[in-house]
Amino acid sequence: MPELPISPLMQIVLLGVAGIVIWHLQGRNRPNARLITQIAFFAAMTAILIAQGIAPTRYEPLSNGNGTLLVAAKLLWWVHLAWATIGFVRIYVVLDGRPREARLLQDLIVATIYLGVTLSALAYVFGIAIGTLVATSGIIAIILGLALQSTLNDVFSGLALTLGRPYGIGDWILLADGTEGRVVENTWRSTHLLTATNNIVVLPNSFLAKIGLTNVSRPDEAHQVALQLRVTPSHSPQVVLETIRQAMLASNHSHHGHAPLVSLKGLDALAMDIDLLFYVSHPAERIGARNEVADLVYRQCRASGIALAPPKSATILWSEAAIPAAKPQSAQELLRSNPAADCLSDDQITAMAQDARLRHFPRDELLPTGGVPGLMIIRSGAAVRSLAETEIRRLSAGDIIGELAADDRSTVRALTALEVYELDHHACQAMLRDHPAFRTEILDRQRSAANAANVASAPGQTSANTGIFRRTLHDMLRR
Repeated sequence: MPELPISPLMQIVLLGVAGIVIWHLQGRNRPNARLITQIAFFAAMTAILIAQGIAPTRYEPLSNGNGTLLVAAKLLWWVHLAWATIGFVRIYVVLDGRPREARLLQDLIVATIYLGVTLSALAYVFGIAIGTLVATSGIIAIILGLALQSTLNDVFSGLALTLGRPYGIGDWILLADGTEGRVVENTWRSTHLLTATNNIVVLPNSFLAKIGLTNVSRPDEAHQVALQLRVTPSHSPQVVLETIRQAMLASNHSHHGHAPLVSLKGLDALAMDIDLLFYVSHPAERIGARNEVADLVYRQCRASGIALAPPKSATILWSEAAIPAAKPQSAQELLRSNPAADCLSDDQITAMAQDARLRHFPRDELLPTGGVPGLMIIRSGAAVRSLAETEIRRLSAGDIIGELAADDRSTVRALTALEVYELDHHACQAMLRDHPAFRTEILDRQRSAANAANVASAPGQTSANTGIFRRTLHDMLRR
């Protein structure tokens, strides 16, 4: 081997040390600059080695005084080779758009690169026979594998889930055992779910690989919710199903991009078994939507004279009298069921409703809210209150309609064939004048609905039911 000048080896050592210092000074937030630095210093070191006829991939016995510098130069070259390769891997993961989901695969590749570089440095820099070392390491690996069988099962299951991508960070998943939540972290051993109750559930990857799961976030988070109902067969199925469908259209919590469905599952002399199917835009809104739909259907059935049936488990002696002869609710009964009229006595409600007139409006017709002779209360059907093309609130049986504020510019449109009771003008005016609490209650309900609509339509805002949950999720994902 020819005698080597000291300066080229010293240059390689200085370049290697300078590259390490600059790499650390750039910080983790500049991966592109780090990669450029790694490539530049690695290329410069490689050029000097080639110019001096030194092959870093071949072991050469150290026979002169430059042995220490040669070892240092080769070691630094191998370190920069490993870092440059890892930089390319991380840049690929970032450009692929899944830096968190691919962390397991990235860590595995990085570990493989470091292991390969370490073995190569031992063989080509120090001349150590790695065959014996690998054989010894294999025996040790078998022993460790038996001792860490459960951990390794979780690790490889996590790798399989990462490659298969059944879910990603931020997806809402539902497991076969009923566990559900948002995926906030995926580690070597486990996956962390943030549930709707704001708790973190830690699931081993091997458990997730075996159990069936549903990804609620794909293709989007709007999904179907089912609610069961039993009613008496006092009306034809067509009338009952249409009445219930109209009630479901008035829901403010359900997803309006998907029409609700009403399915008749069974029919006998005592009851109709019906499934109510509707969509919600987010899993955390299911409870609110289910409660609202149940209330809407109950009020609509009462207003239309449809009675609920007892459960199948109840023992009933059947007769013609077993089916209640329900009748549509009167204006007085509808007023009494509205919380805004809680401040009125029965005599005052009777005075308002005694001369009520039943009116019918076809679908999509605008109701004459401006200058209405008194108030109107919906008996059956669904309507929507809007302001400048923005939906404020959906209305159903028992809701009061009327323009009580001078600055109210909203309109009410029938979503279905609508039946309303038009209350007596003079009785309503007297009641609104003599009982300000009644007027204030109606106005507060209208304004609160308008404010909720403005918040929901504002960019970056979420509903009150899921605001805390989504902020917590956002904080989790930023960590």
